[in-house]
Amino acid sequence: MACGGGGGGGGAPPTPACDATCLDAVALYGMRMTMKVVYNVTLQGQPVGAQDRNAPCPQGGSVHVHGTATSNADQGTTVVALTYDFAQCHVTQVDSDPTHAFDLTLTGSITEQGDLAVQPSSTTSLQLQSGAMTLGGQVYSPGIDYSADACALTLGQDGNNLSGTLCGRPAGVTL
Repeated sequence: MACGGGGGGGGAPPTPACDATCLDAVALYGMRMTMKVVYNVTLQGQPVGAQDRNAPCPQGGSVHVHGTATSNADQGTTVVALTYDFAQCHVTQVDSDPTHAFDLTLTGSITEQGDLAVQPSSTTSLQLQSGAMTLGGQVYSPGIDYSADACALTLGQDGNNLSGTLCGRPAGVTL
């Protein structure tokens, strides 16, 4: 993440500056963390196979998750082919790490395909894609206005590294 800067002085160190690359990274972090929470709340522990669940979002809006999820016990993974349809899904996270703080509203559909690690010995390997995802609100701490409207995104997650493009820009974050 390209978050850096700040100056000297007395007292607590200032919060580093967050440039456009940093803002995209925080927004992607918020989006991916939201997808993880939605998966855990709606699908974790459900029978394998076809999935179709709706859930309210914490601060308003909703999400519809549908597709398939199957277990691969030999590899310790769950193989997913899911779509997350976000409808004004408002989520907030306060964190002492400014790069993990967000107040976002997500609108649009994201497909998630690949392997989710369910055992420490396995690795998450996913592809995330959307033709028109909107992320808006504030990211970072203190909050900075952020907007990515109807953007295409193509991301790959390898372990805790998420990278690819957002609105045609290179983007990524370590989760």
